[in-house]
Amino acid sequence: MSGPQAQAAVAEDTPLRRRVIVRGVVQGVGFRPFLYGLATELALAGHVTNTPEGVVVEVEGTTSAVARFCDRIAAQAPPLARVESVDHREMPPVGGTAFTILASHSGGPARTLVSPDSATCADCLAELADPADRRYRHPFVNCTHCGPRFTIVTGVPYDRAHTTMADFAMCSDCAREYADPADRRFHAQPVACPACGPRLRLLVPQSEEVMGADPVTEARALLSDGAILAVKGLGGYHLACDATNEEAVARLRRRKARGDKPFAVMARSAADVEHLVRLSPEERSLLEDRARPVVLVRRRPHAFGDPWPAEAVAPRSPDLGVMLPYTPLHHLLLGLPRDPDGPRLLVMTSGNVSGEPIVTDDTEALERLAHLADAWLTHDRPIHVPCDDSVVRVCDGEQLVIRRSRGYAPLPVSLPLPVRPALAVGGDLKNAFCLGAGRRAWLSAHIGDMDDVGTQRAFEHAVGQLESITGVRPESLVSDRHPGYRSARWADRNAAHRPVVRVQHHHAHIASAMAEHGLDGTRPVIGVAFDGTGHGDDGAVWGGEFLLADYDRFTRFGHLAYVPLPGGDAAVRRPYRMALAHLRAAGIDWSDDLACTTACPPDELQLLERQLERGLNCVPTSSMGRLFDAVSSLAGVCHHAGYEAQAAVELEGAALHAPTEDTTAYAFALRESEENGGGAVRADPAPVLAAIVGDLRAGIGPELVAARFHRGVTGLVHQICVRARDRHGLDTVALTGGVFANTLLSSACAAALGADGFTVLRHHLVPPNDGGLALGQLMVAARATHTPTPTD
Repeated sequence: MSGPQAQAAVAEDTPLRRRVIVRGVVQGVGFRPFLYGLATELALAGHVTNTPEGVVVEVEGTTSAVARFCDRIAAQAPPLARVESVDHREMPPVGGTAFTILASHSGGPARTLVSPDSATCADCLAELADPADRRYRHPFVNCTHCGPRFTIVTGVPYDRAHTTMADFAMCSDCAREYADPADRRFHAQPVACPACGPRLRLLVPQSEEVMGADPVTEARALLSDGAILAVKGLGGYHLACDATNEEAVARLRRRKARGDKPFAVMARSAADVEHLVRLSPEERSLLEDRARPVVLVRRRPHAFGDPWPAEAVAPRSPDLGVMLPYTPLHHLLLGLPRDPDGPRLLVMTSGNVSGEPIVTDDTEALERLAHLADAWLTHDRPIHVPCDDSVVRVCDGEQLVIRRSRGYAPLPVSLPLPVRPALAVGGDLKNAFCLGAGRRAWLSAHIGDMDDVGTQRAFEHAVGQLESITGVRPESLVSDRHPGYRSARWADRNAAHRPVVRVQHHHAHIASAMAEHGLDGTRPVIGVAFDGTGHGDDGAVWGGEFLLADYDRFTRFGHLAYVPLPGGDAAVRRPYRMALAHLRAAGIDWSDDLACTTACPPDELQLLERQLERGLNCVPTSSMGRLFDAVSSLAGVCHHAGYEAQAAVELEGAALHAPTEDTTAYAFALRESEENGGGAVRADPAPVLAAIVGDLRAGIGPELVAARFHRGVTGLVHQICVRARDRHGLDTVALTGGVFANTLLSSACAAALGADGFTVLRHHLVPPNDGGLALGQLMVAARATHTPTPTD
C-alpha cells in the first residue's frame, strides 16, 4: 500500500467524534428516534438529547460514517421536522459501541421551535379503522408523525412532562412502544391507547350518562336528529351540526348571533364537496395538507339559489369554506367504512358567541356554551393553547393565508434583517401579535377582535405562553398609532419601563409584505394598502393608500379622496350610509330610484342629511373598503353588513357572474393635492359613482356594475403605480391590506402591473389583513440597525 493510501486508511480507522446541534422544528416530530436509527445503521456510538436550544447529538465512529451521518440529518429528516441549521464540531473520542437517547435537559433559554399540530397520518387512520388493532376506534390515536403538539405544550424542551399528557401514565404496551427505537411511537409524547389515554364523554343535559355506551355513536345519532353539539378539538371547542339540515343550521346561526356570516363545513373527503365547489389541484393539495386549514373555494354556479346546502351555510357568498378531518374524533364523527349512515357534511364553527374567544376549558364550555349547544362531546386531555382553525385560499395558483392559526402557528417567519428582542402587539381587529429576535419572527395564533374583554385576557395569556416557548424577552414593545386601540393601551400598561414604539397602520402593512418577501429595505417599494380602517397621521381614517415606503419611513404618494364617514361604526354596519355619503360628496342627488336611498329609512335619511351638512361625527376617510361598501349598496347588492366585509364579499360574488365579453371599466379622476409639499395624487371616485348611477338607470344589472367597478379599481392601481415609477424610478409594488383578500381584485391588479414590467409582491405566508400587521410593526420598529423613537 502506498504512502497516501496508507495514511487514508489510518485516518479512516481513527475514531472521530462530533457534537452536533440541530435547530428548527426538531422536537415532538420524531427527530431523536430518526437520529437513533441513523446512528445505529451507520454503527455509530454516542447519544442524543433534547435541550432548549434544539436536539444535541454526539456520534463517534469512522470518519466516513460520521460524515454520512451529518450529511443525512437535514436531507432525510422526519415529515414534520423543519431543520434550520446543523452545526457540528469535533470532540475527543471517548470510545463505546452503544447509541442511546438521554433524558432531556431543561436548563438555559428556550431556542428550539415547537411543531404545529398535525392532522392524523395514514398509518394511524389505518389503525383507527382496523378491528384487529388495539387502537381500533380510539379517538386519540397519534404517533411521532401526527397529532397534537403546540396546543398541548406547557414548556420546553418538548417532553411528555411538558405537555398536557403529563398526568396520563402510559400502560405497559404504550411504554414498550415508546421505548422501542423501531416503533413508530418511539418517544411520541402524546402516545396513548384505550387502556391509558384520555376518555371521551358525551354529556346531554337532563340525561344520565349511560355507562358502556359509545359516545361517538350517540353523538352521530344526535347530529342526524338535528342537534347542535359542542365538540372538543385540538385548539378549542367547535359547534357542530349537520350541514344538510337547514333547520339545524338556521338554529345554530340564531344561537351564535352570527347573522349571515358563512360557516365552514367539514367533509369526510374532497369528493364529498366536489358537487358544491370547483376544486383546483392547488386547493385540493391545501385541503389534504397536514395543516388541514379551512380552504375558501369558489362555489359552483348551480349552488347559488340552491337552498341546500350552500345558501343556508354560506348565504350570498361566492365561496364555501371547506376543511377535512384532522383528528381521529373527526373521522369517527363523519363515519368510518362500514359505519351506519350519518351526516357526511358537518358545519364546524368556533365554540363561542360571535366576537368572543374560542372556549378551551371544559367547565367554561358547559357554562358559556349552554345556550348554544344541545350536548357536549368532550374529553379529559386539557388544551393549553387556544388555536382556531386557519383559513386559506388560492390566488393565481398560490396560497393566500387569511387567518394563520392551527397547523401554522407557532412556526416562525424568517426575517431579511436581524431585530432586537421585541413584542409587536398588532391591531384591534383580527389580532395576532408577533415576537421577534434575531432573524426570526413568531406570529401568534389568531387572537380575535380586541373589543371583547375575554379576547384581551386571551391575548395576555398567549403573550406569556409564546414568550415561554420561544425564550424571547422583549426589550421594546410596538403598537399601532391609533389612540383608541386596546392593543396599544395594553402595550402602554405592560411596558414596565421599556420603550413603546408606535407605527402607522398602513406602513406596517407594507413592511409586512416586504419582510415576507425577504426585502432588506435598501430600496423603497410602491405600497398599495387598501383596507377598511387605519389611523392616519392627519387624524383621518385612511384605507386607500399609495405609499412610497421602506422600513425606515414612508411618503404618502396618493390616496382616495376624503369623504365623510357618517356615524363611524354605523356606516360600517349599514353600507347604504356610506353610499349616500359618497353620492353627496360627488354632487349626486339621493333620488328614490337608487337602491341605497330606498334602503335607508325615511327618518334616518333626514337625520343623515343634517349630519352630513353639519359634519357631526363625520370623520373624513380615504378607505377603499368603505368605497366597496358604498358601491355594493348603490348597486343593490348589500345594504346591511352582519359581518366584516360582507358588502365587499357579496360585491365580489356579483362580479364573478358578469358576462365575460364586457370590458368596460369605470374611471377615477386623478388630481394633484398640496399634501407633503405638493404632488400627492388624489383619486376622486365621483366619476365612478356618476357612471354607476347612469348604468343603473340604463337597466344595467348589479353583476356588470360590480365587474366594471373591480376593473376601475384595477385601472386606478395601475395608473398611480405608473405615475410613481415615472417620478421616482420605483418598479416594485406591494399589494397589501384586507381588501386584497379579494382574489378577483388581487389577480387583476397583479396581472396589469406584471404586464407593464412591475415586480408585484403579494402575501402568501402571512395574512394581508390585520392578522399580518404585527410582522410589519416589528420590522419598522425593532431592526437591530434602527434606533426607535415613539413617533416612528
